[in-house]
Amino acid sequence: MRRFLAVLHTRSLEFIRDRAALGWNFAFPFFLIIGFAFAFSGEGKPLYKIGLLGDSPAARAEHAFLRLRHIEFVAYEQEAQAVERVRTHRIQLLLDLKQNRYFLNEDNAQGYIAEQLLLGSEPGVFQKAAVTGKALRYVDWVLPGILSMNMMFSCLFGVGYVLVRYRKNGMLKRFKATPLTALEFLSAQVVSRLLLILVVSAIVFFGSKLLIGFEMKGSYLALLVLAALGALAMIALGLLTASSTGSEEFAGGLLNVLSWPMMFLSGVWFSLEGTPPLLQQAAQFLPLTHLVDGARAVMNDGAGLIEIAPHLAVLAGMTAVLMAISAKLFRWEAS
Repeated sequence: MRRFLAVLHTRSLEFIRDRAALGWNFAFPFFLIIGFAFAFSGEGKPLYKIGLLGDSPAARAEHAFLRLRHIEFVAYEQEAQAVERVRTHRIQLLLDLKQNRYFLNEDNAQGYIAEQLLLGSEPGVFQKAAVTGKALRYVDWVLPGILSMNMMFSCLFGVGYVLVRYRKNGMLKRFKATPLTALEFLSAQVVSRLLLILVVSAIVFFGSKLLIGFEMKGSYLALLVLAALGALAMIALGLLTASSTGSEEFAGGLLNVLSWPMMFLSGVWFSLEGTPPLLQQAAQFLPLTHLVDGARAVMNDGAGLIEIAPHLAVLAGMTAVLMAISAKLFRWEAS
């Protein structure tokens, strides 16, 4: 335990004294949030997205409205989830094709136009069910993705790149000559980075709350558990990339290959709803996808631990598998 605490203390001080890295972890998400808050403060361009319950090829052929061009139709399995999207203006209408009714938030200007298109295409077919709710701003929607993305970069590069540097300058070789085991060393790296990431993310989270005044609908405990498991999964991924290599250039390239696709395929900047099913299925293998989706469910939809349990289970499983492989492949010296 003394050896573990000594390495934990040393690694934490090293990160805190690296003013450039510490400052970037604080500044980068704030710059993005301020930029998006300014860029999307207006009404934005109209986009018609219609949700469907009971979607099928037969229903598509039966209803003329579903054959209209320039409208995006998205199928939903759960009515409560889809109605919540109508309530927060994320979709303009929700059509229940089995019961011939539609849900509309009458405060949604785009929803009003979509309703007129529906009634003009199929008069008297669908019955109206009104819902109410405040619009979800884009900056509120994108904030969980920005926080998650910042965690991803800090976890991958803060662990993977550092371990490669240790190996390259011979520090790991000197550690090998001590009673310190690989498990103790890796555990200290993981715990140090996890604690620092959670502290930095908490400061950025509450700073953003003061800055743009977003509404936190869910449980802070659920968000904390999700953040911890998400950070652990990406720390484990960073350890895997640096388990045996001694080249900083190769490690940097590998980390970029992992991080940039995750940033664009995990729904950080745009929703994956309506994208090809193959893309949505591939995104489920990325830890950032589950962190982003879980964070949005908690922050925007008020989900609790039970609702995000599938995301927590996947992140825990990824962490266990990646840590086991990392421990197996770990080398004190470059192979």
